[in-house]
Amino acid sequence: MNEGKSALYMATSWALWPTIFAAGLIGAGWAFHTGAPLLWFNVVYLSIVAVIAGFERLMPYEHEWLKRDGETFNDIAHTLLTKGGVQLAAAVGASAPMAFATVAQPVLTSPMATWPDHWPLVVQVGLGLVIAEFGLYLAHRAAHEIISLWRFHALHHSVERLWVVNTGRFHVVDSLFKIALSQVPLYLLGAPLAVFLWISAVTAFIGLLTHCNMDVRTGPLDLIFSTPRLHRWHHSKVLAEGNTNYGENLVLWDQLFGTYFNPARRPPAEIGISGRIAEGFVAQLVQPFSAKGSRQILGRKPASVTKATISANLYLDHASRTEPELDEDRSFTRSS
Repeated sequence: MNEGKSALYMATSWALWPTIFAAGLIGAGWAFHTGAPLLWFNVVYLSIVAVIAGFERLMPYEHEWLKRDGETFNDIAHTLLTKGGVQLAAAVGASAPMAFATVAQPVLTSPMATWPDHWPLVVQVGLGLVIAEFGLYLAHRAAHEIISLWRFHALHHSVERLWVVNTGRFHVVDSLFKIALSQVPLYLLGAPLAVFLWISAVTAFIGLLTHCNMDVRTGPLDLIFSTPRLHRWHHSKVLAEGNTNYGENLVLWDQLFGTYFNPARRPPAEIGISGRIAEGFVAQLVQPFSAKGSRQILGRKPASVTKATISANLYLDHASRTEPELDEDRSFTRSS
């Protein structure tokens, strides 16, 4: 896989992920100390988007993913609605959780709050990230294993290429479900606003990097963070590969609950779902709410198959891996 790559290319490939992530956090720290933190955070966010977009052209992981798929407008529209602004017109989007926390945190804090606000802020953020990540893990796993939730989450998995623009392609119901499970526990514990802001920043930059089409190598970082490599496996059409790596920022809970998956071979380039997502932004928003739309998303009529078969075909074209290959992958994952 590395044949013909120069030493400079390889060094850049190893350095890109941590460098871009660190640059985003440093920029966020600066923005939070200005008089207009959300405005300047979005400037930093858009700058990181531009850097990633540039490297996607210079060092693409998958050349096929550079081709247009006709979904760019819908990708941006969904990001604007669910995460607030994305690339160019919508940077405000990455800060939507920040804006929400700014309003809700003082109102929802429990009088029985037990948050250790005397701890150093970096430790508080680490604790908050682990707690929020548990809620994100539960929401994400439920969205894959419960049909009524999958019909909303399928929109995200319907993409046939991964790149920085479709980072925020989520149905609004899917996003609200994740926010509820990840942020409410922090409100009830009395976490301060600064913790919410930093968790939002971490999530924004890891999200951009997770979906990027850059040829990056992350090595041991795969054991801690949700990296592009792990998320590419998560978008596999093969059920045993795709129903893994649910972590949004960290893979701690995947490691603990046995859903971590990272075999030695290259993640698949062919991604997507077996069902059909409607064309057009508004049609995609309303599709999951009708019986007909749900059947289209599932790819078949639920009444014609067993519940187990429906689950096995949520986004699986089924043909890709033999059982010996999957056994080998599971063995590799456990040993790693």
